[in-house]
Amino acid sequence: MSQVDQAAGLRRWAETQAPPRQAATTGSPSRVLVTLGLPRGAEADVTPVGEALMRWHEQGQRWVGDPATWRIVALSVNSPHFSTLASQQTRWALWVGDDPDGFRRGYAILKRMVQQGGPRRLLLVHPTLPSRAGLLDNLQQAAALFLGVQLLVIAPPKSRRACP
Repeated sequence: MSQVDQAAGLRRWAETQAPPRQAATTGSPSRVLVTLGLPRGAEADVTPVGEALMRWHEQGQRWVGDPATWRIVALSVNSPHFSTLASQQTRWALWVGDDPDGFRRGYAILKRMVQQGGPRRLLLVHPTLPSRAGLLDNLQQAAALFLGVQLLVIAPPKSRRACP
């Protein structure tokens, strides 16, 4: 099969991975967010990633736009389609859970991703956490220092206290 045929097949496959809610209602083109690290790889439920996009949108992150226009594609770093998608897709994310092994799993995925020539810049997607100190900061620093990967962390809005 030629590279063109393979690329077209992968695009068709990626389109089938979007949950029904992802259909764009505004007529604007959807943006694909290839997400690594979700439990069960390519068979994963992408709802937590959609919820994070919605949370950021509600917090005023304009870059999100309409969260319903995002097509979230769960992918395993071990997928045979990884290399092809890495060369075609521009928006990548890493899901990191809030469990005790979240850092270890996230770092292992990033390390494997780099070994396979994956992207060097990813959005760090996570459940609501009380603070980014610890897990997120440590992963962000280790990825940069040891792997040359930039993880973009969306900071929660600072709470505004009324002046006395």
